Amino acid sequence: MGRRRAGDRVAEQVETGLAELLPDPDRPGSWTLLLDGAPQSHVDLTDPTHLEFEYVRRLAAAIDLVAPAGVPLRVLHLGGGALTLPRYVAATRPGSGQRVSEVDGALVELVRRALPWPADPRLKVRVGDARAVLAASRDASYDVVVADVFAGARTPAHLTSAEYAGEVARVLRPDGWYLANIADGPPLRHARGQVATVRSVLPRAALVGDAAVLRGRRYGNLVLVAGRVEPPVPELTRRAAGDWFPGRVLSGAELDRFAGGAPVVRDADATDSTPPPPGIFSVRR
Repeated sequence: MGRRRAGDRVAEQVETGLAELLPDPDRPGSWTLLLDGAPQSHVDLTDPTHLEFEYVRRLAAAIDLVAPAGVPLRVLHLGGGALTLPRYVAATRPGSGQRVSEVDGALVELVRRALPWPADPRLKVRVGDARAVLAASRDASYDVVVADVFAGARTPAHLTSAEYAGEVARVLRPDGWYLANIADGPPLRHARGQVATVRSVLPRAALVGDAAVLRGRRYGNLVLVAGRVEPPVPELTRRAAGDWFPGRVLSGAELDRFAGGAPVVRDADATDSTPPPPGIFSVRR
């Protein structure tokens, strides 16, 4: 299928589905990327520090707290989309070395053409599977690994296991952080399993999300922050509470109760994440 335009809307068939770029009617120069109707990214080309999606602001808050403001970081992004977070890191921490892994080469080319990112020799975008990129990365080579990988609105099974988490831990520096976007709904079986699985190799963790999602009342996004040292829970809590849509942070005994004895996921029994409920995504076109 070729490229089509309806007004400013751009639609193109890529390897993982139908990609659509929709102009944001409220913010000139801003665009939303959808894949098969599911929102994947929002990008403000004039202000990369503007983050429209709630869970992306929570990921960015964690990145802000990794090191003092402006200090460059080494960041591996698993899942590229429209490069919202890489653009944010480039703007807020100039000189950061970033690698972006995106499995869909056609999507990368569409974003490169339609929503070009500023030239930066330290920001490298590569086409490849996230797990394979991890396997090929050097030990202790990153300050932060960000996972935001979805295929058909679900996280692929091979990115949910303890073996995968072990690869993440291997490439992180001793004080590094793993940040993961986890989408789930009642009864939160996938999210509980991911907390248990990641903590089996990166034991110090916090979970950030909307209170209704954390309580298993609705489907939504949760951000897992995990490492080998204690996460900055007070600062994360303040940032979450002060967001446009206030959130909560679970850690310590609260996070233990959330995981509730969920088994650690292994490659042999891993499954894709929970599919979203029908009709949950509604975007103005």
